[in-house]
Amino acid sequence: MIRKTLLASSLMFISATSMAADDANNAIMSNFSYDYVEARIGFSPSTFGAGFSKSIHPNAHAIASIDSELDGDYDLAAGLGFHAPVNNWADITGEMLLRVVDDNHKYHNDTGMELNLGVRQWLGPQLEVGGKVGYLSIDDNDDTLFSVYGRFHSTELFSIGAEGRFNGIYGDQLLLTARFKY
Repeated sequence: MIRKTLLASSLMFISATSMAADDANNAIMSNFSYDYVEARIGFSPSTFGAGFSKSIHPNAHAIASIDSELDGDYDLAAGLGFHAPVNNWADITGEMLLRVVDDNHKYHNDTGMELNLGVRQWLGPQLEVGGKVGYLSIDDNDDTLFSVYGRFHSTELFSIGAEGRFNGIYGDQLLLTARFKY
């Protein structure tokens, strides 16, 4: 319990100090759009998923996603996230998510929470890279999650990407994604 409290407190402290450190001209701006719908396909195991994000404040967004092997299983996540610019090319992000999982193996309609921190960075006008580290607690199981990704923005409204998820609900997995900005 103390570890969970320390992690939550650390996330809140980091988010507060990063937003307070921004100057007045940059405090409400973000380097990326957080209004999108995403479709994804995972490999090893094969999964299908969808995600949705909507800005609710200049530095906050609501997020929901679902993934499944289409075998009576699901991994549902919903919650709130923050985003703040680090510089002109990068954002720091964080999310607090409610997780509901039934993977037909370890979890059977169990609920829990996920906290994560990440970074999104432009490498060029159309190439974005990022990653995040998270803490997942479902029932009595505590796990650390990792993900890294690259995304090519072919137009202002459409991008494709590849993501590696490590230690997730479906284990280590490669995903291909398509994101539509609205």
